[in-house]
Amino acid sequence: MENGRQHKHVVMLPFMAQGHMIPFLALARQIEQRTGYAITIATTPINAVYLRSSISSSTTTTTTTIRVVELPFCSADHGLPPNTENTEALPNHHIMTLFRASQTLEPSFHNLVSTITEKYGEPPLCIIADVFFGWSVDVAMRFGSFHVGFTTCGGYGTAAYISLWLNLPHRHTDSDDFTVPGFPETCRFLRSQLNPTLRSADGTDPWSTVFRRELQLSLRSNGFLCNTVEEMETFGLEALRAVTGIPVWPIGPLQPPAFLNLPCTTDSNLSSSRSVKKHGIAPENCIKWLDYHPPGSVLYISFGSQNTINPTQMMELAMGVEASGKAFIWVVRPPVGFDINGEFKAEWLPEGFEERVTESRRGLVVRTWAPQLEILSHKSTGAFLSHCGWNSSLESLSQGVPIIGWPLVAEQAYNSKMMEEEMGVCVELARGPDSRVLSEEVERVIELVMGEGEKGKEMKMKASEAAKKIRAAVREGDQLGSSVKALDDFLQTALSKRHENADEAMTRRAIAAGQ
Repeated sequence: MENGRQHKHVVMLPFMAQGHMIPFLALARQIEQRTGYAITIATTPINAVYLRSSISSSTTTTTTTIRVVELPFCSADHGLPPNTENTEALPNHHIMTLFRASQTLEPSFHNLVSTITEKYGEPPLCIIADVFFGWSVDVAMRFGSFHVGFTTCGGYGTAAYISLWLNLPHRHTDSDDFTVPGFPETCRFLRSQLNPTLRSADGTDPWSTVFRRELQLSLRSNGFLCNTVEEMETFGLEALRAVTGIPVWPIGPLQPPAFLNLPCTTDSNLSSSRSVKKHGIAPENCIKWLDYHPPGSVLYISFGSQNTINPTQMMELAMGVEASGKAFIWVVRPPVGFDINGEFKAEWLPEGFEERVTESRRGLVVRTWAPQLEILSHKSTGAFLSHCGWNSSLESLSQGVPIIGWPLVAEQAYNSKMMEEEMGVCVELARGPDSRVLSEEVERVIELVMGEGEKGKEMKMKASEAAKKIRAAVREGDQLGSSVKALDDFLQTALSKRHENADEAMTRRAIAAGQ
């Protein structure tokens, strides 16, 4: 790609959630590295602080073409708790309020694009917006900018999520299993794989009103960027292209180059490149603990930054993990019904549990936050008990680590379904925040995945194959990987369409002026 042409401008608009902002920032770094274009990330004030900190903590040079611009936003004006602009800081009953509030960013985003257009004498080359910000398509069309929706999920999960919300196929049958438009007849979905808001949606409820509007608007984009790998998710990407009817560029995985053992120009500290949060354990102490254990012997347990399980599930999980005899690292957060960002209490685990596993060096119980990339990339980690969020899933598979799935919200159940049925790298232990979990089942599944049986060996082999595909996709040099080619093709397409889009925008403005 061309270098040093900073008058070409890319504007990015991530949704206000950690799992969305992290891949947006990683994509911004990739575009900067390949083009030198000026990049503006637009977000709300508190999220802007996080993004600026992330940029400064992982940039060794004094200059960067990535800047973060604040869009005016006051959470209290929308019925949200003061100073809450991110899903991570919100209880579930406020999430829809944040989605609605995010729609009010359109006028200020329009003003930002107008200011950039005036400054550079031409509109931004491209607007890359979260699929939950479908309203940004209209902003792009007004100025003649190329517009792409960016899905931070995988192809399969995104296709299922969009098709389920737009078509609500479960409303047209009494059966527990059903087909989903865009997927073949042989691919059946289960009612239990739908999160409660989708399961009860009828097209007129608040969730349907917001999601269907934004997703339908997003489908008017010039295309989609998808944080996945073509060779790993062929089936899922076919479904996504069928569901959207527009071009899809798989440009993942959006992870630190050092995590994939690639040449890296930024700080190789994996944790600092992803989060500015204070860890519950220092990365070096975590690595020292892992070094003590044999290769492939440690189970890593984490439900992500926004999810947790109920007290009964937590107790059964602890008893099952202890009974399995496997070494483990468990990132614990307060259970459902308590402040997830509050202090963790020993009473939520079996009596003496933490003391026993700590003394025997069998377990490491970490409060709140752990250096996930360091843990997953360590040779001692043999499996990941995960909520199947797409970022975590990609991180695990890129290191060849098989997954024990416990999907909780959003598209996580579709990710788990795909990784189990299509890839063979996952076994689902439980599904949803209310599922009944017994310690005996926890123990059985851990042994199935981490033991010496055929199933465990097969999963490890398939996870290793996925890791090879992921690393090949981001290969540079004489033979570019598929994700690098897809990113270049997307940027080239945006360049070739810029004059066409500008002419269309001019025509629309002329027609509007005539009216």
